[in-house]
Amino acid sequence: MGLKGSKMPEARVLLLGLDGAGKSTILFKLKYNQQCQTFPTIGFNVEMIDAKHKRRKIVLTVWDIGGQKKMRVHWKDFYQDTAGLLFVVDCSDKCRLDEARRELEHILKNEQLKGLPLVIFANKQDVEGAATATEITEKFTLRKICCGRDWFVQPCSSARGAGLQDGFRKMVHLVKTSSDDNIKETVKYLRAKSLKSVRKYQ
Repeated sequence: MGLKGSKMPEARVLLLGLDGAGKSTILFKLKYNQQCQTFPTIGFNVEMIDAKHKRRKIVLTVWDIGGQKKMRVHWKDFYQDTAGLLFVVDCSDKCRLDEARRELEHILKNEQLKGLPLVIFANKQDVEGAATATEITEKFTLRKICCGRDWFVQPCSSARGAGLQDGFRKMVHLVKTSSDDNIKETVKYLRAKSLKSVRKYQ
C-alpha cells in the first residue's frame, strides 16, 4: 500500500472523431495491445493508461466518446477538466474529410479547450489512396486553427497498430498533468507571499 501523497499524477484526455474513424480500436489497441472487435460507440468508453511524463509515471484517463451526429452535441459535456485532445481522422474516407474538419474547428473554438494540446491520428494509412498526414495538415488548415496550442499529426493504422504508440507518447509529452498545475499554483503562492514579506519590511 502506497504512502499518502504518493498517488501518481493523472490527466484526462478526450478521444474524439467521426463515427467509424477508428477511435475505439485505437483505444483498445493502446490499452491491451491487441485487436479487439468493436461496435459503434453509443455513449462512451473509458480506459486508464499508464505512461511516463518527464521521467515520472502518470495515468492518462482516456475518454472515447461516440462520434455519431446525435452524440456530437454531447461532446461539450465532457470538456471540463480535460488536459489534452486526441482527434481521429479516417484518411481513407475522403468524402467525409470536410465533415471531420468542421467538427474539429468547432471543438477547438470552445473556451474550455483553449490552448490544450492536440494530437491528430491520421488513421487507416494502410488503405490504398488514404490522405497523408501532410494532406490532412493542409486540408484542415491546422497551422491556422491550432494557433496558440501545441499540435501534432501522427500517421497511423489502427488495424495494424502502426504509429499508435508514437502518437500516444506525443500526447503524454504535451499534456499538462494535475500535479504540474499544482506545482505552478504553489510557486505562484510562495512568490506572492515572499513579495508581501519584502514589502512589509521595506
